[in-house]
Order: sequence, then structure tokens, then C-alpha cells
Amino acid sequence: MSAEAPAKAARPAVLVGRSYSLLPGLLVCLAITVAALAVQAVEEHLTGHPYIEALVIAILLGIALRTVWVPGERFRAGIAFSAKQVLEVAVVLLGASISLGAIVASGPALLTGIVATVLLTIGASYGICRGLGLPTRMAILVAAGNAICGNSAIAAVAPVIGAEARDVTAAIAFTAVLGVLMVLGLPLVVPLMGLSEHQYGVLAGLTVYAVPQVLAATVPVGLLATQVGTLVKLVRVLMLGPVVVVFALIAPHLPSDGATGKAGPRRLGFAKLVPWFILGFLALATLRSLGLVPETILPPIRRVAGVLTVVSMAALGLGVDVRVLARVGVRVTLAVTGSLVLLLVVSLALIRVLGIV
Repeated sequence: MSAEAPAKAARPAVLVGRSYSLLPGLLVCLAITVAALAVQAVEEHLTGHPYIEALVIAILLGIALRTVWVPGERFRAGIAFSAKQVLEVAVVLLGASISLGAIVASGPALLTGIVATVLLTIGASYGICRGLGLPTRMAILVAAGNAICGNSAIAAVAPVIGAEARDVTAAIAFTAVLGVLMVLGLPLVVPLMGLSEHQYGVLAGLTVYAVPQVLAATVPVGLLATQVGTLVKLVRVLMLGPVVVVFALIAPHLPSDGATGKAGPRRLGFAKLVPWFILGFLALATLRSLGLVPETILPPIRRVAGVLTVVSMAALGLGVDVRVLARVGVRVTLAVTGSLVLLLVVSLALIRVLGIV
């Protein structure tokens, strides 16, 4: 009997043991997820729209639970797994919702304008955050969240740059609050500025964070606004892949403030420069664009991705110490608010420059 035989025989036992170690923390996150989805279902039944999404509710419930209960050692592995690996799978599945053909059909001027808006907002938001004294990685998280897709962008960029869980949750929490305020307040811009449905759709797609929030913000205005807003929003979401790759390239050169581990320039392999979940995201988007992903399986994929995202947000909430969040709250709030105002101004300017009517 070779020496490799016992090792091979032991591998299944190791995998079972690891799976069992993840179970307690996973169950806690799943319980929070079920509660958050139930609250959203009630909300949709009463108002017709999820003004506060389940992922935001999951963060708040996780934070609330964390204030009265500190997870013990047996829960930590499952919570950490939910915050990272579960989220990465959700990002991959998000690629199935992207159609490159529909994006190209919207025209080069608008596409170029959206890309320019995202890049300008990232740079300017980062400058605002640093000017307010936020750490480098926190500034990147806020900038990415404002410019691309809020919570999802923050959560996707965080592991690439080695951001701390408390910074991730703080950025998500304040971005989520302003995201809800945007959904409620943005329709008021239509009569104030005399915007058409087409113009408002572009504005909503450029400024509202999550795709469900875009729907909630545009449905009251009209069908055209909803269609245009969703398309523009999808272009912003598609920017997530390239932006994460760029941050992966510069991550080794970032200062060590706010990092989860030792930082500093180092040579990285391809797998480190381009995370597997980004490759998966782009691969699914390509398959979707080529018509190789059946339309019938898209709704289930979106639902699974949504639930997995809520699970990961519950895990992030469980990692928050409210006292730490309170200490950074004022600066983060000012940074996110300033970045959002900048995004609104840039978006309105783009509508005027392109002559969208």
C-alpha cells in the first residue's frame, strides 16, 4: 500500500469535517436571510416595490444581532465563508443577466458617456474621500460603490484590495441608506427640472445603485424611463469586471492602512490579478450575449444570485462592531453624500451634452 493511499482516503473525511465546521455560521446567516426576505416580501405586498431591499435588511439584522451576541469560535468559519465565497458565487451568477448585444445597440455616444461618467466619478469620489481623511481602501470602496452598483461593487472590490470587514460594512451601510433615499427622492427631479421619461431613465440608470432600486425609482415615472434606466444600469454593472481587474493590479502598491494583511508591492500570478469570480462573471456574460444561456433559466439564476448576496450581507453585518461604525460614521457619511452629489451633477451634465431628449 503506497503512502498516498491513506492521504487520499483521508481527504473525504477532511472535506466533511470542513463542511461541518462551516454549518453553524452558515445556519445563522441563512436564518437572517430568511427573515430579511420575509420583511421584503411584506414590504412588496404593502407598497408594490422593495424600497428597502433584503440585502440592506440583512445587514441591519446582522448588525443588530451582533450588538447583543458575539459569535463564538464555532460560528466564525461559516460566517467568514458566507461573507467571501458565497458572495463570489453570486457575482459570477450576475453575469448571466448581462446582454452585451443590447448594450452595444444603445449607441456609441451614450456608451462612451456612461463609461466616462463611471471613471470620472471613481476618481473624483476617491479624491473627496481622501480629502476627508478616509483610509485608502475605504476611499476606494466608497468610490466604486457610488460609481458602479453600490453594495455589489463594494463587496466585489473589497477582497481584491484586502479591505477590512468593518470598512466594507460601513461603506455598504451608508451607501445603502443613501440608495434608499435616492429611490424615494429622485422622481421629484422630473417636475423640478422638466425631464422627459428618456432623460429621467438615463439619470436613474447613472445614479441609482442597484437594479431593483432602478426599477423602483423609474416605474412611477413611466415604462420608457424603466427600460432606459435598466439598460443604462446594466452598462454600469458591466464596468464592474474591468474596474475590479484594475484595482487588482494596483492593490499590491496600496499603503497598508485599512488592509486585512500585510500590504506592499509584490509579484502576483494571473489568478491573483484576475480573481476567478470576475472571469466567471465575464464568461457568463459572454455566453448570455451569444444566446447560449436559455431564457428559461435566467429567472432562477437571478433569484439564486439574489439570495446568495443576501446571505453574504448577513455575514458582513455579523462582523460589525457598532461602536467602530459610529466612530467612522460622520466622515463616511460626508464622503458618500459628496460623491453622490457629484454623480448627480455629472449625470445631468452628460444628459445635456449628449442632447438626450
